[in-house]
Amino acid sequence: MPQKRPPAMLDAIDWKILARLQENARITNVDLAREVNLSPSPCLARVRALEASGLIARHVTLLDPLALGLGVSVFVQVRLEKQSERALETFERAMHDRDEVMECWLMTGEADYLVRVVVPDIPALQDFIVNFLSRVPGVGNIQSSFSLKQVKYKTALPLPEAARERPRPVRVPARPR
Repeated sequence: MPQKRPPAMLDAIDWKILARLQENARITNVDLAREVNLSPSPCLARVRALEASGLIARHVTLLDPLALGLGVSVFVQVRLEKQSERALETFERAMHDRDEVMECWLMTGEADYLVRVVVPDIPALQDFIVNFLSRVPGVGNIQSSFSLKQVKYKTALPLPEAARERPRPVRVPARPR
C-alpha cells in the first residue's frame, strides 16, 4: 500500500488541484495547469504524486440512477443477532457482493449497519430483502426507510478555503519574433 502524504504537507496549489479534479475529473492537464497557474509538466507531476499518496483514490463517472431506471433508493437499518467479529465480517462480505448496495456503514446506536440500496422498483427491493438480506447469517432485524426525494447529493469532499479560491490564469505575453 502506498505511503499516504499527510494533508498538512499540501500547499495551496495541491488543494486547488484536488478541488478542480473533484469538480471535473476529465479536465485536461493543460486546462488544469492553466487554472492552478502551473505549466503542464509540473501540474501532471503533482497530480501523479497526489495519486501515489492515496489522496486521489480513483477517477469515476457518475451516472444518473433515474435515467437508468433505478428509481427506488432505500436506507436499510440492520441489527445483527450478536456483534462478534465473525458476524460483522460475514455481513460486510455479503454486502460487498451485491451491486445494489451503494453504501454500507457500521453504526453506533440502534442499528449495527446502515445500508443504502438502489433498485428499479419495489419487487426488486422485496427480492433483495427476502431472498438475500434476511438470509445473511447473523441478521436479526431489518428496517427500511424509503427516500421520497433527494434533497442534496454530492461527491466532492469539503476542502480548505484555499482550495475554493479560483486563481486567475496568468497570461504570458507572446515573445517578439
